Amino acid sequence: MIKNILNLGDAALYCDFGQDVNKTINSNVIKYYNNIKKLNIESINNITPSYNKLIISFDLNKIKFNELKNIIEKIHIDDDEKLLGKQIEIPVCCEEPYSLDLSELERKLNLTKEIILNNFFKNEYFCYMTGFIAGMPFLGDINESLRAKRLETPRVKVPKGSVGITEQFTNIYTFESPGGWNIIGNTPLKVFDSSKEIEPNLINPGDTVLFKRISKEEYLNYE
Repeated sequence: MIKNILNLGDAALYCDFGQDVNKTINSNVIKYYNNIKKLNIESINNITPSYNKLIISFDLNKIKFNELKNIIEKIHIDDDEKLLGKQIEIPVCCEEPYSLDLSELERKLNLTKEIILNNFFKNEYFCYMTGFIAGMPFLGDINESLRAKRLETPRVKVPKGSVGITEQFTNIYTFESPGGWNIIGNTPLKVFDSSKEIEPNLINPGDTVLFKRISKEEYLNYE
């Protein structure tokens, strides 16, 4: 559970759950996140979960650090409580020109493309957090055989929809942006919709994702 609650600047605090990055710790972060949201505290401006931290910004004119800290400390989380996340299927094409780093991954991992893809697609992935760019999900945990380091030289532009892997995570680029993840494919699915004021993210912390391999023809004709 929470190991410490500390100041983060004048009008924010963070709940520290430890240094480890795993599903158990992250599930506790998300449980606190959900419970604090349910309290609907007017003085809270924003709540941001990460792998093992929870950052809460607040209005100093309405609440003080110690008051908010006391509220959080009184929240009871049941270890056996299950997260009620959605299960989402994401189609991915891993053919050229979408599989930007697949050939290089063969060399890095000493595996054939087909083994890399089989090991990737057979897993179910848990959304630890979203961030870096709007709606980008950080999904774990990938098969240990696929845990590669980031690119030595990040790309200036990673195409929108790109599916990348690095270390224990996979992600989906919701916009074209710089990035250093190893790109194995691309999804035609819109993972972030800025036109939606409520729930613009298709994938949220606590959701699970299954990737489905599709052909280039299916990708181009996807609706």
